[in-house]
Amino acid sequence: MVERALTIERPGRRLEALLALPSGTPRGGIVLCHPHPQYGGTMYNGVIGAIAREALVPGCAALRFNFGGAGESEGAFSGGPEEVEDARAAVGLLAAALPASVPIALVGYSFGAYVALLAGAADPRIQHVVAVAPPLGLSSLDIPSSLPRAVSIIAADRDQFCGPERLARLAREHPDRIRIATTIAADHFFSGAEAAVGAACRSVLAEVVSATGAGSGT
Repeated sequence: MVERALTIERPGRRLEALLALPSGTPRGGIVLCHPHPQYGGTMYNGVIGAIAREALVPGCAALRFNFGGAGESEGAFSGGPEEVEDARAAVGLLAAALPASVPIALVGYSFGAYVALLAGAADPRIQHVVAVAPPLGLSSLDIPSSLPRAVSIIAADRDQFCGPERLARLAREHPDRIRIATTIAADHFFSGAEAAVGAACRSVLAEVVSATGAGSGT
Protein backbone atom coordinates (compact mmCIF):
# COMPACT_ATOMS: atom_id res chain seq x y z
CA MET A 1 0.00 0.00 0.00
CA VAL A 2 1.41 3.37 -1.05
CA GLU A 3 0.23 6.33 1.01
CA ARG A 4 0.75 10.06 0.56
CA ALA A 5 1.25 12.32 3.57
CA LEU A 6 -1.29 15.13 3.86
CA THR A 7 -2.21 17.88 6.31
CA ILE A 8 -5.83 18.47 7.30
CA GLU A 9 -6.49 22.10 8.15
CA ARG A 10 -9.25 23.04 10.56
CA PRO A 11 -9.70 25.96 12.98
CA GLY A 12 -7.27 25.73 15.86
CA ARG A 13 -5.40 22.63 14.74
CA ARG A 14 -3.56 20.98 11.87
CA LEU A 15 -3.83 17.20 11.61
CA GLU A 16 -1.43 14.75 10.04
CA ALA A 17 -2.95 12.27 7.62
CA LEU A 18 -2.12 9.56 5.08
CA LEU A 19 -4.07 8.95 1.86
CA ALA A 20 -4.01 5.72 -0.16
CA LEU A 21 -5.62 5.62 -3.60
CA PRO A 22 -6.81 2.53 -5.48
CA SER A 23 -5.74 1.78 -9.01
CA GLY A 24 -8.13 3.41 -11.45
CA THR A 25 -10.91 5.84 -10.62
CA PRO A 26 -12.02 5.58 -6.98
CA ARG A 27 -15.44 4.00 -6.52
CA GLY A 28 -15.72 5.24 -2.96
CA GLY A 29 -13.80 6.75 -0.10
CA ILE A 30 -13.35 6.05 3.58
CA VAL A 31 -12.09 8.10 6.49
CA LEU A 32 -10.60 6.03 9.31
CA CYS A 33 -10.91 7.04 12.98
CA HIS A 34 -8.37 5.44 15.32
CA PRO A 35 -8.73 4.16 18.91
CA HIS A 36 -8.48 6.26 22.07
CA PRO A 37 -5.41 8.53 21.86
CA GLN A 38 -4.95 8.60 25.63
CA TYR A 39 -4.37 4.83 25.56
CA GLY A 40 -1.90 4.85 22.70
CA GLY A 41 -4.31 4.90 19.78
CA THR A 42 -3.04 6.46 16.55
CA MET A 43 -3.62 6.10 12.83
CA TYR A 44 -0.82 3.50 12.83
CA ASN A 45 -2.91 1.04 14.86
CA GLY A 46 -2.77 -2.44 13.30
CA VAL A 47 -6.53 -2.75 12.82
CA ILE A 48 -6.71 0.68 11.17
CA GLY A 49 -3.84 -0.21 8.85
CA ALA A 50 -5.44 -3.52 7.86
CA ILE A 51 -8.73 -1.78 7.03
CA ALA A 52 -6.94 0.88 4.96
CA ARG A 53 -5.23 -1.81 2.88
CA GLU A 54 -8.36 -3.86 2.33
CA ALA A 55 -10.44 -0.81 1.39
CA LEU A 56 -8.39 -0.47 -1.79
CA VAL A 57 -9.65 -3.82 -3.09
CA PRO A 58 -13.23 -2.67 -3.87
CA GLY A 59 -11.81 0.60 -5.19
CA CYS A 60 -12.05 2.89 -2.15
CA ALA A 61 -9.59 5.65 -1.35
CA ALA A 62 -8.55 5.42 2.31
CA LEU A 63 -7.72 8.47 4.41
CA ARG A 64 -6.43 7.87 7.93
CA PHE A 65 -5.45 10.68 10.27
CA ASN A 66 -4.42 11.41 13.83
CA PHE A 67 -6.86 13.12 16.15
CA GLY A 68 -5.67 16.35 17.72
CA GLY A 69 -2.90 15.68 20.21
CA ALA A 70 -2.02 12.27 18.73
CA GLY A 71 1.22 11.82 16.81
CA GLU A 72 2.15 15.07 15.09
CA SER A 73 -1.39 16.48 15.05
CA GLU A 74 -1.90 19.77 16.83
CA GLY A 75 -4.46 20.32 19.57
CA ALA A 76 -5.51 18.26 22.55
CA PHE A 77 -7.86 15.41 23.39
CA SER A 78 -11.40 16.58 24.21
CA GLY A 79 -13.27 13.34 24.88
CA GLY A 80 -15.35 13.55 21.72
CA PRO A 81 -16.44 17.02 20.51
CA GLU A 82 -13.16 18.11 18.92
CA GLU A 83 -12.51 14.62 17.59
CA VAL A 84 -15.88 14.70 15.79
CA GLU A 85 -14.82 17.95 14.13
CA ASP A 86 -11.46 16.39 13.24
CA ALA A 87 -13.33 13.56 11.48
CA ARG A 88 -15.60 15.98 9.64
CA ALA A 89 -12.59 18.00 8.47
CA ALA A 90 -11.05 14.77 7.17
CA VAL A 91 -14.28 13.98 5.32
CA GLY A 92 -14.16 17.42 3.73
CA LEU A 93 -10.61 16.90 2.51
CA LEU A 94 -11.41 13.48 1.07
CA ALA A 95 -14.64 14.66 -0.56
CA ALA A 96 -12.75 17.44 -2.33
CA ALA A 97 -10.25 14.92 -3.70
CA LEU A 98 -12.82 12.44 -5.08
CA PRO A 99 -15.43 12.51 -7.85
CA ALA A 100 -18.66 14.02 -6.55
CA SER A 101 -20.72 10.89 -7.21
CA VAL A 102 -18.79 8.42 -5.08
CA PRO A 103 -20.01 7.41 -1.60
CA ILE A 104 -18.01 8.31 1.50
CA ALA A 105 -17.98 6.10 4.59
CA LEU A 106 -16.58 6.66 8.05
CA VAL A 107 -14.86 3.67 9.60
CA GLY A 108 -13.95 3.82 13.27
CA TYR A 109 -12.42 1.36 15.71
CA SER A 110 -13.20 1.45 19.46
CA PHE A 111 -13.17 5.13 20.51
CA GLY A 112 -12.94 5.89 16.80
CA ALA A 113 -16.22 4.03 16.27
CA TYR A 114 -17.87 6.28 18.85
CA VAL A 115 -16.54 9.34 17.00
CA ALA A 116 -17.65 7.93 13.64
CA LEU A 117 -21.20 7.40 14.92
CA LEU A 118 -21.40 10.98 16.22
CA ALA A 119 -19.88 12.49 13.08
CA GLY A 120 -21.96 10.32 10.77
CA ALA A 121 -25.17 11.46 12.43
CA ALA A 122 -24.19 15.11 11.97
CA ASP A 123 -22.79 15.10 8.43
CA PRO A 124 -24.98 14.34 5.39
CA ARG A 125 -21.89 13.73 3.24
CA ILE A 126 -21.33 10.45 5.11
CA GLN A 127 -23.40 7.68 3.54
CA HIS A 128 -22.32 4.77 5.73
CA VAL A 129 -20.60 4.20 9.06
CA VAL A 130 -18.67 1.04 9.88
CA ALA A 131 -18.28 0.78 13.65
CA VAL A 132 -15.61 -1.74 14.66
CA ALA A 133 -15.95 -2.78 18.33
CA PRO A 134 -17.92 0.29 19.44
CA PRO A 135 -17.35 0.67 23.22
CA LEU A 136 -21.00 0.40 24.25
CA GLY A 137 -20.06 -0.75 27.74
CA LEU A 138 -18.30 2.51 28.68
CA SER A 139 -20.71 4.94 30.33
CA SER A 140 -18.44 7.89 29.46
CA LEU A 141 -19.08 7.30 25.75
CA ASP A 142 -22.80 7.61 25.17
CA ILE A 143 -23.98 6.35 21.79
CA PRO A 144 -26.13 9.09 20.24
CA SER A 145 -29.89 8.60 20.03
CA SER A 146 -29.75 10.07 16.52
CA LEU A 147 -27.73 7.67 14.41
CA PRO A 148 -26.29 7.78 10.89
CA ARG A 149 -28.63 6.53 8.19
CA ALA A 150 -26.69 3.28 7.69
CA VAL A 151 -24.43 1.56 10.23
CA SER A 152 -22.60 -1.76 9.96
CA ILE A 153 -21.04 -3.14 13.12
CA ILE A 154 -18.06 -5.48 13.20
CA ALA A 155 -17.79 -7.05 16.63
CA ALA A 156 -15.52 -9.34 18.63
CA ASP A 157 -17.17 -12.26 20.38
CA ARG A 158 -15.13 -11.73 23.59
CA ASP A 159 -15.15 -7.94 23.63
CA GLN A 160 -14.53 -6.59 27.13
CA PHE A 161 -16.24 -3.26 26.33
CA CYS A 162 -18.92 -4.27 23.87
CA GLY A 163 -20.71 -7.47 24.84
CA PRO A 164 -22.95 -9.32 22.37
CA GLU A 165 -26.10 -8.62 24.42
CA ARG A 166 -25.50 -4.85 24.22
CA LEU A 167 -24.91 -5.09 20.49
CA ALA A 168 -28.06 -7.14 19.96
CA ARG A 169 -30.11 -4.65 21.96
CA LEU A 170 -28.76 -1.72 19.96
CA ALA A 171 -29.60 -3.49 16.69
CA ARG A 172 -33.14 -4.23 17.91
CA GLU A 173 -33.64 -0.60 18.91
CA HIS A 174 -32.59 0.65 15.46
CA PRO A 175 -33.54 -2.12 13.00
CA ASP A 176 -33.82 0.29 10.08
CA ARG A 177 -30.30 1.68 10.53
CA ILE A 178 -28.03 -0.87 12.20
CA ARG A 179 -26.91 -4.32 11.20
CA ILE A 180 -24.31 -6.60 12.72
CA ALA A 181 -22.13 -7.24 9.69
CA THR A 182 -20.02 -9.94 11.29
CA THR A 183 -18.65 -11.20 14.60
CA ILE A 184 -14.98 -12.19 14.78
CA ALA A 185 -13.41 -14.63 17.25
CA ALA A 186 -11.33 -12.18 19.29
CA ASP A 187 -11.41 -9.75 22.17
CA HIS A 188 -11.68 -5.95 21.91
CA PHE A 189 -8.08 -5.57 20.72
CA PHE A 190 -8.26 -8.07 17.82
CA SER A 191 -4.69 -9.22 18.46
CA GLY A 192 -3.83 -11.63 15.65
CA ALA A 193 -7.21 -11.00 14.00
CA GLU A 194 -6.42 -7.71 12.27
CA ALA A 195 -6.61 -9.31 8.81
CA ALA A 196 -10.06 -10.70 9.60
CA VAL A 197 -11.29 -7.23 10.55
CA GLY A 198 -9.85 -5.80 7.34
CA ALA A 199 -11.56 -8.49 5.26
CA ALA A 200 -14.89 -7.86 6.99
CA CYS A 201 -14.64 -4.14 6.27
CA ARG A 202 -13.73 -4.88 2.67
CA SER A 203 -16.96 -6.86 2.27
CA VAL A 204 -19.07 -4.06 3.73
CA LEU A 205 -17.40 -1.44 1.53
CA ALA A 206 -17.86 -3.58 -1.57
CA GLU A 207 -21.59 -3.63 -0.83
CA VAL A 208 -21.64 0.14 -0.30
CA VAL A 209 -19.98 1.00 -3.61
CA SER A 210 -22.03 -1.62 -5.50
CA ALA A 211 -25.29 -0.26 -4.08
CA THR A 212 -24.51 3.24 -5.33
CA GLY A 213 -23.24 2.10 -8.72
CA ALA A 214 -20.23 4.36 -8.22
CA GLY A 215 -17.80 4.16 -11.07
CA SER A 216 -20.01 1.76 -13.00
CA GLY A 217 -21.95 4.28 -15.04
CA THR A 218 -25.27 3.44 -13.33
